[in-house]
Amino acid sequence: MTYIIGIDIGTGSTKAVALNSGGDVLHSTQVSYPTLNPEPDHSEQAPEIIWQAFVKCISRMVDFLDDKPAGIVLSTAMHSVIPVDAKGNPLMNMIIWADNRSASIAKRIKESSSGEMIYTQTGMPIHAMTPLCKILWIKENMPDLFIQVHKYISIKEYIWYKLFHVYEVDYSIASATGLFELEKLRWNANSLDLCGIQLQQLSQPVPVDHVRKEIDPTLADSLKLTVQTPIFIGSSDGCMANIGSFAIDNGIAALTIGTSGAIRIGSKKPTFNFKAMTFTYCLFDNLFISGGPINNGGIALKWFAESFLKIKLDSPEAYEVLLGGIEKTNPGADGLIFLPYLLGERAPIWDSHSSAVFFGLKNFHTQAHLTRAVVEGISMALFSISKAMEKTGLTISKIHVSGGFVHSKSWLQILADIFNKEISLIHQEDASAIGAAYLGLKSLGIITTFSQLKPTLQTSFEPNTESHKIYQKLFPIYERLYEKLKDEMLLLQDVRK
Repeated sequence: MTYIIGIDIGTGSTKAVALNSGGDVLHSTQVSYPTLNPEPDHSEQAPEIIWQAFVKCISRMVDFLDDKPAGIVLSTAMHSVIPVDAKGNPLMNMIIWADNRSASIAKRIKESSSGEMIYTQTGMPIHAMTPLCKILWIKENMPDLFIQVHKYISIKEYIWYKLFHVYEVDYSIASATGLFELEKLRWNANSLDLCGIQLQQLSQPVPVDHVRKEIDPTLADSLKLTVQTPIFIGSSDGCMANIGSFAIDNGIAALTIGTSGAIRIGSKKPTFNFKAMTFTYCLFDNLFISGGPINNGGIALKWFAESFLKIKLDSPEAYEVLLGGIEKTNPGADGLIFLPYLLGERAPIWDSHSSAVFFGLKNFHTQAHLTRAVVEGISMALFSISKAMEKTGLTISKIHVSGGFVHSKSWLQILADIFNKEISLIHQEDASAIGAAYLGLKSLGIITTFSQLKPTLQTSFEPNTESHKIYQKLFPIYERLYEKLKDEMLLLQDVRK
């Protein structure tokens, strides 16, 4: 049996999907792990635990299918930083995308004379999520550690080094660092000078279809693989989700809501918007993925459900219980608005000090109203990014969705009504892992173009005209609320300290 494994190393878990040569899903498996928050604004993970999750996913998949894969392709979350020593050992926990400790550094760079230049060279928003800002934070706050660092790597590079004992990074992950010159596909000297590191402290950039074999025989046994199994370096989870959602051309955008969220679209050239700081990542030499991320996707709904309602969101059934009641509430939650900035926010406001708000509460509002407001708030955050994308000249004709939220038809309809566009659910498996497997099929020559794969459309949602009219009235209020409250949000930071 010929099959490909696409494996997505995400924030909350590592997920693997096996596809046959026709692109059909044969099996999937998942291993979860925690995020550590040792201090306010600090979000970290243990790289070794993620490595063990990777090993478990691969070995479980091979055991289940009782055959070796034709190849494996990696997809990983972006923006992580692991300082390692000369033997590849982490000198501290991995700092992940959600970490806000370098917020003041990001603000300083953004407002400096070189801020816009670095943004347009790298295509990467200047924010605390970026390795650029994280490395500078380490330099300024951990000087003893800073001088010990042999390499600054991501979780992708950590796993790749474990497999092959070389430091290589794909163009996609590299272009999510703020350190990579997007159009020349090389490390950016201005970024390196800014954070005080040398070229040799970074990995060698390679294309996303770069492949290696010859893993250590003992490791091959642990993974249940042959020594010669080809492993492709792959791409970032965002770019892979576009591939897995059939959203790389024709004006089709990929919208993902997992722990965080994003909306992205393929473009033949980079696009820039310094005010909204939309991102552009390199996928292939002639294809860039542009869009914007939010910090508060499913994690905002999880916070609301678990902290206030004492509902554990650990299964599709739990989502059904939580979201089942919102169909009985009116669009706009009867005048209740939720700003979902629990973890600060990325696009389009890029404010690490922003905070969440329920606005418009009245005595007739119920639990279902609050739940609906949370869902609408997350959705309007993504809609605001799409408006910024359109200002750069990108055109979104329809949207393909993926992520944990896809189990809720109510949420998908809300998205259709807010965006006033057709929302299509292609499949319910992990789009990033599937995109990785699709890339494997193409890299191995089993297919020559992604268009040979035909999406299985599971559900399509058309916008409701009357509901959209309500959201048209609500959205300007949603946007103005942040502008009116951002100074007070900043002042609250001192109170919390």
